[in-house]
Amino acid sequence: MEIDAAASAFSALGHPGRLRLFRLLMRFAPRGVRPTEMAEALAMPPSTLSHHLAELDRTGLLRCERRGRSLFYAADLAAAERLIGYLALDCSRGRPDLVLPLLTTLTDRAPMSPPAFNVLFICSGNSARSIFAEALLRDIGGDRFRAHSAGTRPNTELNPFALEVLQRNGHSLEGLRSKHVSEFQEPGAPVMDFVFTVCDTAAAEECPPWPGQPITGHWGLPDPVKAQGTDAEKALVFAQTYGAMRRRIEAFVALPFETLDRLALQARVDRIGLEAEEQETR
Repeated sequence: MEIDAAASAFSALGHPGRLRLFRLLMRFAPRGVRPTEMAEALAMPPSTLSHHLAELDRTGLLRCERRGRSLFYAADLAAAERLIGYLALDCSRGRPDLVLPLLTTLTDRAPMSPPAFNVLFICSGNSARSIFAEALLRDIGGDRFRAHSAGTRPNTELNPFALEVLQRNGHSLEGLRSKHVSEFQEPGAPVMDFVFTVCDTAAAEECPPWPGQPITGHWGLPDPVKAQGTDAEKALVFAQTYGAMRRRIEAFVALPFETLDRLALQARVDRIGLEAEEQETR
């Protein structure tokens, strides 16, 4: 990366609003986000958001794609990689004492192979989507996984429609409860290998980095709790949400973990979310 391009990118990110916006896009990466969703998550006026998006686009840090009538903005991961590389390699002249710890973490080529993977699913309420994911991984993944779920603003009770769907599909309700994400950020909490957000609200939350640098993914699904209509119509929405989550979990469990390193696993996790979303919007 040339010094002028790097300076332009750093200047754009030097504004707190643009830095918050870019962080949000990176949390959703590689998936794109609608401007209305960004404005809501950041509590940012549309005119201000448009200005910040234009400035980030000018520096090449994001890309835009039109799908139907909607525009989706996403962080340009290749541009972000070049910017990080400029700091790590160019500015430091590649000094091993400065960059080796970072590069070792980012380029670890060894397959991940603990006795069992700790996996956390996060949504806002922890009453349906993340509970579906926890129960599904627990029952489909068996001893290879330890499944957990939590909410950023959890409800005190699990949704009765969600519980009915789980029971109808043969899942035990034992041990399932609504939990706050802070339970998994305290000393002595399990160190996570994978952390998934399953709703856009949770993905946009300001959360501290997870210990152990787990692989992360965003498998966003609409909130079935917001479904309107008769009880039968609501139950159908919950059943559809369960089916969508089951497809993601089955694809995840089928990954050849014993042969994939961290970078390859991250790419496959991202692909599961993108392919499932494309399939469900056809």
